[in-house]
Amino acid sequence: MAELVVVGAGLIGTSCALALRASGVTGRIVGVGRSRPNLDAARTRGAIDCGYLFDEPWSSELAGARIVLVAVPMAQNRSVFAALAPALDPRSVVVDAGSTKQDVIVAARATLGVHLPRFVPSHPIAGSERSGAEAASAALYVGRQVIVTPLPETDPAALRLAREFWTACGARVASLDAARHDRIFAAVSHLPHLLAFLLVDEIASRPDSTEYLANAGGGFRDFTRIAASSPEMWRDIALANRDALESEIDVFRQALDALSLSIAHGDGVAIEALLERAANVRRSWGESGVGAIEGVPAI
Repeated sequence: MAELVVVGAGLIGTSCALALRASGVTGRIVGVGRSRPNLDAARTRGAIDCGYLFDEPWSSELAGARIVLVAVPMAQNRSVFAALAPALDPRSVVVDAGSTKQDVIVAARATLGVHLPRFVPSHPIAGSERSGAEAASAALYVGRQVIVTPLPETDPAALRLAREFWTACGARVASLDAARHDRIFAAVSHLPHLLAFLLVDEIASRPDSTEYLANAGGGFRDFTRIAASSPEMWRDIALANRDALESEIDVFRQALDALSLSIAHGDGVAIEALLERAANVRRSWGESGVGAIEGVPAI
């Protein structure tokens, strides 16, 4: 009987399993995934005791599971929830690890039925530009924030267990309204990631892109590092949070247009004022210890 079932044994799910192994909190851990080599890697690293491909009979492992962690690409949540529902133990708590929350809640409402009160939408603010079980780390969540967005009908005991789960992984747990969560992360995570992808793609599309990239320095490398992240994951995030993201793109476009005008008019005063404001905020935020840990991308 599994104590933890990780549906999606990639970076996020396998890191949770490794963290719980390190803390000594959990017993038997089962992983479910799309790739046998990835499941084998998770098992070799000691994160899971056994692994199932999605098309194998893994639902029997749900009986008695204390926690079921769903850590799959966003577009797969609905089908995974639908597969879970008939076999879930009434005592199990389901948590997800998606970067958007309103769409996950819609999917859960449509599929989980009587198990909905035991579902706790969650978003660990941690990640890497690398993916898969080989990239996982027991320390990924240490000191990082996990945001939960409980529903009005969420069982308080389920919420308490979900908080304990993330705390055992080393994280700090906070709560947000789902809509507010999606709006905030459209601005501070989703837009920056897509801008990094966009910049790399634009440079790469130039006939002389090799020369540009050969001369790119640390600034380009630092800004675009997250463009090496999973395209599948970021495609799903962009589509799942499209309304909030479109709004933030409009806001950013206005700011970019204002900067363009300042440059075109030779307005050094306006340019310097903008740079000074931004530099002060960035220094203050970086020194505060609030939010992301330097060197580790927040998703």
